[in-house]
Amino acid sequence: MTNTDSAIQASISTAEPPKPQALVVMGVSGCGKSSVAQMLAASLGWTLHEGDAYHSAESVRKMQAGIALTDEDRGSWLAHLSDILATARAGSGIVLTCSALKRKYRDRLRLAQPAGALGFVFLDLDYATALQRVQARPGHFFSPDLVANQFATLERPDSEAAVFGIDATLVLPEIVRRVNDWLAPVQS
Repeated sequence: MTNTDSAIQASISTAEPPKPQALVVMGVSGCGKSSVAQMLAASLGWTLHEGDAYHSAESVRKMQAGIALTDEDRGSWLAHLSDILATARAGSGIVLTCSALKRKYRDRLRLAQPAGALGFVFLDLDYATALQRVQARPGHFFSPDLVANQFATLERPDSEAAVFGIDATLVLPEIVRRVNDWLAPVQS
């Protein structure tokens, strides 16, 4: 190895990984996205964006009626969430909730941030617990009839980069602590 090769290798191995500017808290309905995102945003001092707030009125009506959304239904919603991520001010982080059930949805969101600047927190939950939680939520527009569809649609992000998977049945402070520990090596 030449001196030039050694210098290049040293710069590669000591280069800092990209710092996340945004996190998407993802998973099936009932996994705790909103609760985790609220506490996580507060702990990081980042801005919270609740993805459900950006669904169209028609999509909300469909979900209330127990009708699953299609990729077409989700298109404008994902475009809006991507715009939120793309317009994030440098140096100020964002925590966004989004089910992000399919790889193509996550990839669309990834395009809104520089490479490596977007991380995902996957709140992993089993069907029975998700159904129980959704049935117990007063006043939420999401019909419990759609929980099975969420699991049928889910493409687990287990092998994707910049994804932190965690058991969604852990207590909220423990989830947030573990996410912060995951972020710690890349935070300044």
